[in-house]
Amino acid sequence: MITTSAGTVRMFAIGRLISPITCLQKATTSVDGFIPSRTANRGLRTMASPGDKVVAVDEVKRFIVDCMTKVGTDRSHSEQLADVLVCGDHRGHYSHGLNRLDMYVRDVDKKVCNGSGSPTILKEKAASAWVDGNNLLGPVVGNFCMDLAMKKAREAGVGWVVAKGSNHFGIAGWYTLKSIEQGLIGMSFTNTSPIMYPTRSSKAALGTNPLSLGAAGVNGDSFVLDMATTTVAIGKVRFNL
Repeated sequence: MITTSAGTVRMFAIGRLISPITCLQKATTSVDGFIPSRTANRGLRTMASPGDKVVAVDEVKRFIVDCMTKVGTDRSHSEQLADVLVCGDHRGHYSHGLNRLDMYVRDVDKKVCNGSGSPTILKEKAASAWVDGNNLLGPVVGNFCMDLAMKKAREAGVGWVVAKGSNHFGIAGWYTLKSIEQGLIGMSFTNTSPIMYPTRSSKAALGTNPLSLGAAGVNGDSFVLDMATTTVAIGKVRFNL
């Protein structure tokens, strides 16, 4: 996904489940670690093989936090980003994991994105809200919006939250997984910069505009859809260049 700080809009909707079931799907690996190899990522392997250098998840998160705080990002913001990036790699979305760290570091370092501050609620009703992300890191804005949507869903039965002034927020599935943990049905959407050519068009006019839908199932199962609305996410194209 590619987003701009001025034009990014995110929507989150949460509905109650009749029988709330807490379920967070976790990737299965032979060891509790992380495979940083770019070659391994291209093969979409989710298990370590003999000879692979495996780095503990906590160490990967520490590295991400250290990189982000070095350029002036609040520690809490850095930790939220680390959680999203590691989740992306664990779920096999290698185009939206540690591979993206340099983009976030560069954006904060070049003042394209704010490394500190808080989202602001501009307007809200019992079941809806409009949020200004104040050009913060996407995961910070995304978590704020999803937490607010879940709160409204528990109180009103459904919660819709829309945000402006955000940035790239990692995998859309991260936010629906949060709702599943709370026994709720979750949806997350985002627009992106126009990079897709509509049918018979000579100009790019649409974004990859990812979406995600998540719901808990029975016996510890769950359903999580996380996809771009184009043929492929731009991150996967760039990852394989």
